[in-house]
Amino acid sequence: MTTDDATILIVDDEPPIRRLLRATLGAHDYRTVEAATGAEALSALRHHRPDLVLLDLGLPDIDGQELIGRIRAISPVPIVVLSSRGEEAAKVAALDAGADDYVTKPFGAEELMARLRAALRHRLQQQGAERTFASGDLGIDLVRRIVKRDGEDIRLSPKEYDILEQLAIHAGKVLTHRHLLREVWRDESVDPQYLRVYVRQLRQKVEADPATPRHVLTEPGVGYRLV
Repeated sequence: MTTDDATILIVDDEPPIRRLLRATLGAHDYRTVEAATGAEALSALRHHRPDLVLLDLGLPDIDGQELIGRIRAISPVPIVVLSSRGEEAAKVAALDAGADDYVTKPFGAEELMARLRAALRHRLQQQGAERTFASGDLGIDLVRRIVKRDGEDIRLSPKEYDILEQLAIHAGKVLTHRHLLREVWRDESVDPQYLRVYVRQLRQKVEADPATPRHVLTEPGVGYRLV
């Protein structure tokens, strides 16, 4: 499977939204399968084995967060959530439940396509156990724990590196504060302010202009993403 020949399962109970998504995805050569309920989504997941699930959380039969958990129990398929503006708590809960990313309504076609491609690439990288990351002037060797900017080695503290490593392993995916605290500090109860301090220090080292970061981006109220 490549990101250009993927099948997308659209899960939304509103026919106009499904039609819009079907047309948008079809214009970019994606195949689509549709479901109007959580039960239909689980059936389609078993019978069609889609490469990605595009999920609206407001379904009539199964709570969206619960559906993410059910999907994760049977499949590692990428899940991109459709959410409304101002739903930071719902976004965080969806990501912590196992979603890979979210797109906020109303959304533009290019933003949607970029998020879907990133989620599909992330799954391919996981399958291939890719251990290097490169984007623009930033390069990360996860085997040798080497970080370079413009070809020059960067010295990071252990915590700074651990944060960057998590972001690189999940490049393109939003990582919540809770995820990073759990993986880096091994303790979700740590004050997130510590994380913000280390991310600020990390940006001073990996960004050409820390005030306008190009690599480590903040998802307000949610977490961070490595582009």
